[in-house]
Amino acid sequence: MKSLNEDLKTGQFKQIYLLYGEENYLKKQYKERFIQAILPKGDTMNYAYYEGKGVNIKEVIDLAETMPFFASRRLIVLENTGLFKSSGLELAEYIQELPETTYLIFIEEEIDKRSKLYKAVKAKGHIVELPFQDEVILKKWILSNVKKEGKQIADSTAVYFLNKVGTDMQNIQKELEKLFCYTLQKDVIDKGDVDSICVTQITNHIFEMIHAAAEQKQKQALDLYYELLALKEPPMRILFLLVKQYRTLFHVLHLQKKGYSKREIATKLSLHPFAVGKYMEQTRYFTLKRLHRLLEEGARLEEAVKTGMMKDTLAVELFLVTSSSADNKEEK
Repeated sequence: MKSLNEDLKTGQFKQIYLLYGEENYLKKQYKERFIQAILPKGDTMNYAYYEGKGVNIKEVIDLAETMPFFASRRLIVLENTGLFKSSGLELAEYIQELPETTYLIFIEEEIDKRSKLYKAVKAKGHIVELPFQDEVILKKWILSNVKKEGKQIADSTAVYFLNKVGTDMQNIQKELEKLFCYTLQKDVIDKGDVDSICVTQITNHIFEMIHAAAEQKQKQALDLYYELLALKEPPMRILFLLVKQYRTLFHVLHLQKKGYSKREIATKLSLHPFAVGKYMEQTRYFTLKRLHRLLEEGARLEEAVKTGMMKDTLAVELFLVTSSSADNKEEK
């Protein structure tokens, strides 16, 4: 990211950029900043955008060959095309002869570094990975945004905020804006402000339910469930998310036992490192055997609902009662 910021600051742009990785917020931000920096404001004649698989490569090449209209640059943005995994050979060969007036920006989630297109872009342009940001970077980013608003927030409150709203940077930005408006007359943001205005992500709500159940706090787990029902969350979606989280815990615990690190687990399971850290803390309450039984119980209750043998609301209640029972404390 440092190199991207340097290019934007100096205006010395590479002819081709490939931005890839899981963090959609950063990819969107850099895409918009480069469009604004490379082209004059309002220049639609020299800008083209292609999205999705099935892009007509011949059309892209024909456009790239066209001289810019009353400008020094033509910019073509290609997003989520899958060309770095297949079908990019023709474009890879063309890139060698790309006119100096044409600039390309590729934005992808997944790429194959062995592909000819990747190697062609690497030889002539600039490739930057934009992965999920870890807790340390996210906290610094939150603190930086708060400081720009002329406000203060304790480190512990920033972490509390992060736990509540999740790790998606776009959602963090939205929740921060709400928080700034809510604390317009205050200089210091506290946990009370966060609780008053910020929305708890359902995944974090589910995490709290599982944590309560793991500690055999059955009433707390059920109260959290009733809160979700009050927010009009469908019971079967809640059951699906509970089972999904137990399945993730199973995989995390399995990899932990094999000696994998937090970052290695995050990569293998395509999870945010911050989330993996929370899962690793929670696995100490479980055994693989216990988690396997809970997954089987979730499947049994789902089948009971689908066949009309049980009401959906009751199925989730029973699942929470089962998961918070005393045999949760088996020997590891």
